[in-house]
Amino acid sequence: MCPTPAVDNLYKLRHSLAHVLAQAVTKLWPGTLITIGPPIDTGCYYDFLFSTPIAESDFPTIEKEMKKIIYQAQTFRCDTLKVSAAKKYWKEHEQRFKVELIEDLVKNDGVETVTHYANIGPKGEDTFVDLCRGGHVESFKEIPVDCFKIMSIAGAYWRGDEKREQLTRIYLAAFPTKAELDAHLAMLEEAKRRDHRKVGKELDLFTFSELVGSGLPLWTPRGTMLRHLLDQYVWELRSAKGYERVTIPHITKKELYETSGHWQKFANELFHVTTREGHEFAMKPMNCPHHTQIYACQQRSYRDLPQRYAETTTCYRDEQTGELHGLSRVRGFTQDDAHVFCRHIHVKDEILAIWEIVDTFYATVGFGKLRVRLSLHDPAAPEKYLGTPEMWKKAEASLRSIAVDRKADFSESVGEAAFYGPKVDFITKDSIGREWQVATIQLDINMPERFNLFCIDEKGSEERIVMVHAAIMGSLERFLSIYIEHMAGLFPLWLAPVQAAIIPVAETHESYAAEIEAELKKQGMRVVVLPHTDSLGKRIREGETQKIPYLLVVGDKEMEAASVAVRNVKTKKQVVVTMKEFTEKCREDIAQRSLEGSIG
Repeated sequence: MCPTPAVDNLYKLRHSLAHVLAQAVTKLWPGTLITIGPPIDTGCYYDFLFSTPIAESDFPTIEKEMKKIIYQAQTFRCDTLKVSAAKKYWKEHEQRFKVELIEDLVKNDGVETVTHYANIGPKGEDTFVDLCRGGHVESFKEIPVDCFKIMSIAGAYWRGDEKREQLTRIYLAAFPTKAELDAHLAMLEEAKRRDHRKVGKELDLFTFSELVGSGLPLWTPRGTMLRHLLDQYVWELRSAKGYERVTIPHITKKELYETSGHWQKFANELFHVTTREGHEFAMKPMNCPHHTQIYACQQRSYRDLPQRYAETTTCYRDEQTGELHGLSRVRGFTQDDAHVFCRHIHVKDEILAIWEIVDTFYATVGFGKLRVRLSLHDPAAPEKYLGTPEMWKKAEASLRSIAVDRKADFSESVGEAAFYGPKVDFITKDSIGREWQVATIQLDINMPERFNLFCIDEKGSEERIVMVHAAIMGSLERFLSIYIEHMAGLFPLWLAPVQAAIIPVAETHESYAAEIEAELKKQGMRVVVLPHTDSLGKRIREGETQKIPYLLVVGDKEMEAASVAVRNVKTKKQVVVTMKEFTEKCREDIAQRSLEGSIG
């Protein structure tokens, strides 16, 4: 009797389609080696080792074969085999990856039996067999033939090891109905239009250089302005809560990370630097160990606490080239990092203060209500974490209590904690419905122990302190990859790198355009003039393409009335206002960090 996994119907649909995909591929390309094919959030994938490459042009052929299999109303049969019999089966079928998987199950889990799931054809024959734990539909009749689509192929190393075989991964989108699939495909098309790599290039925000290296973005003046304005706002919110700025170097001795525990966990992800004298250093992948040394540089009384340090600085991680993606996965990333060194009695107030900053920031920049995830440790894998079970239990209970008191919409996720403490992770949904984890608050119960951080309490004794880590945007690069796509590059006036473009109708109006430019710059606005050398229509389209919030068209009437014809790029509406009215409304919108412009 095969065990039946406790999975939902969507999981069963997607898992079954992975088997259908594998059956179709092995029929069309006999001799193909099969590996794994799990369900994922939007469908499933399967990894193959082909003897000859396949391409996107093969997708229709595979889909046609998959539909043919589904129309046959095949079913599944589960067989439980002893390990020796299963290994013999896969060796006879020359599927060495399956043999390796079984050997790993024996080594890691001590299994004595495994399960095979066979696709049963219309004549009762085995049409495909896979090593599988189960979770499938009863019959392929339950699978609508119009609910899936092959999306892409990609390279994937076997077991994620770049020294092993490079496989071909086929991704499949799958949903319960055609309408849901169509909605997903429409969302993907919209995502392509908003892709931050495309929009960033169009708006001249950032670039990459082969001479500098993959995953190391270079920010243009416009992109740097956007980063600065966001970071300055975060600092404004933090400053009001009593934070102070600190500055640390970009490299450190190996010993700092050995003490913190990062070296043991992440040595392979660090950029290593060896000095001429043979000393081993690393480019910093995070800032918290450095900040502990600022706290520890002098003895602290309980009266000195909390100590709140904030810094926006670049960190470095040696990501694999194949994992790099625009700004969302880079090797050099900038964190708006902060650490609070405090007593246990301060923890709740400090976390609530950070929580308030997070809510204020994300509401201001245009995200909806944030969902909260309490990221907890996995008690079944204590080797992944620092500290004792008692320390973790106390820290997690503290975060849970704070979330309850705040009446937060929160869920709990076991195994998602940092290796040194549990987290409050904030989840947002962008304008096309995708969810992203953004800000985070981490309660660190281990770093103070490892660095022997304490304060002198009221009785003159040493009292162990705690650390609270806080990132509002987190990685500025990753945040901006999300935000550019969320806004489709059309930023609110206060954030727009260029806030207004002045468009003189003809050469005779350029002197007036220059007067307007000088006045607006005097008011602190970021403006450009699009001169008359191109047609009026082309210049308006250029301003719209650059997502400049306001296009100020000036001709004879505007010159006579000391006014401007304001075209709101977001609403496409055009109104004529005096220069005084325009500047006053802009000043008010910028000061209030309004999401919507009040003109047009």
